[in-house]
Amino acid sequence: MTEPDLLRRHRAVLPDWLALYYSDPIEIVSAEGRHVTDSQGRTYLDFFAGILTNAIGYDVPEISDAIRRQLDTGVLHTSTLYLIRKQVELAEQIAELSGIPDAKVFFTNSGTEANETALLLATQYRRSNQILALRNSYHGRAFGTVGITGNRGWSASSLSPVKVSYVHGGYRYRGPFAHLSDAGYIAACADDLRDVLQTTTSGDVAALIAEPIQGVGGFCTPPDGLFASFKEILDEHGILLISDEVQTGWGRTGEHFWGMDAHGVKPDIMTFAKGVGNGLAIGGVIARGEIMDCLKANSISTFGGNPVATAGAKATVDYLLEHDLQGNAAKLGDRLLSGLRQIGARHDIVGDVRGKGLMIGIELVRPGGTEPNPPAATEVLEETRSRGLLVGKGGLYNNVIRLAPPMTLTGDEAEQALDILGEAITAADHR
Repeated sequence: MTEPDLLRRHRAVLPDWLALYYSDPIEIVSAEGRHVTDSQGRTYLDFFAGILTNAIGYDVPEISDAIRRQLDTGVLHTSTLYLIRKQVELAEQIAELSGIPDAKVFFTNSGTEANETALLLATQYRRSNQILALRNSYHGRAFGTVGITGNRGWSASSLSPVKVSYVHGGYRYRGPFAHLSDAGYIAACADDLRDVLQTTTSGDVAALIAEPIQGVGGFCTPPDGLFASFKEILDEHGILLISDEVQTGWGRTGEHFWGMDAHGVKPDIMTFAKGVGNGLAIGGVIARGEIMDCLKANSISTFGGNPVATAGAKATVDYLLEHDLQGNAAKLGDRLLSGLRQIGARHDIVGDVRGKGLMIGIELVRPGGTEPNPPAATEVLEETRSRGLLVGKGGLYNNVIRLAPPMTLTGDEAEQALDILGEAITAADHR
């Protein structure tokens, strides 16, 4: 079947709001390493990794073998009503890696479900339905997580089970404090947090939830220390800090294993998903024991932490630790950032290049200013694809190119991507 035929069938039976990339969407049918191949036989270097999910790449023997060993037992599923050895082993490992005191772990199927669980824990523990979130944030597509998402393009409903107040700090480039130094920016955002607490809440807020680097929002990267400043204010009021590590976790930022570590604080709750399963559906929540155990009703997770997903995730975490993929992300991230900033200096449509490790955003603007340029981002997306590179797109105005390749990326592949991105940005700049 041709891709146009599949597209026609897709549009007939799937929702109109289910986004597809490219004017001619592609079907990926095979993959190896950092490369994927579509149904027409075209191979691409993948720099978006299934939205940061294929963190180790494709067809990794250590991970595939772990999954096959579980499949060979005949047990794909048992539910959490029974002991699951790999679930326990993975929870022990993640609890230790988190650095959260007395940590307990609950597994889910996705980042959305993990953030929903974090909201449930925080509101129950604090006996409050008030939540603080960052402007331009994204936390998932379920009822509660849509309610705390601070990006209109991804917030489908104004209805919400929680009362949310939004604070500054996530998106610096076009924000009102963009002109300030790092220290000045942090001070201004902290003052805003205090003001929001005093004017839009009753004081007894449950939690502040934040992505250390905003993902869907365009890989927006606040200065280190912002959340340490926030945490001091939160602690004055007993408010919990939830770190949404769905995209920043597992060493992707290079300098730290968790994105929040760049700010020198440990959150009360962390959520994770995406890269931990290297393509398998798994997410989870890490919290201090007293917070995790605050729920008094019974609960289970039918599919969360199932034997197949936890076997694959355990192999994934072992692989990234044994091969120092955090170090690789730091080294190649520095090379990509340096190269992209050199490219940006030659083109007026590049307003900002930002990020950490293998999590990089290129914000495209109208020449001569900072006005968002969504058509240029669409053009770069198409131009990179035509040259054999897959990238992502996002941002509040849909004008940011998002780069997040598998963390096993090689130096040669990084240079290849830089060459293609340079050509694609040049083509978009000349239109």
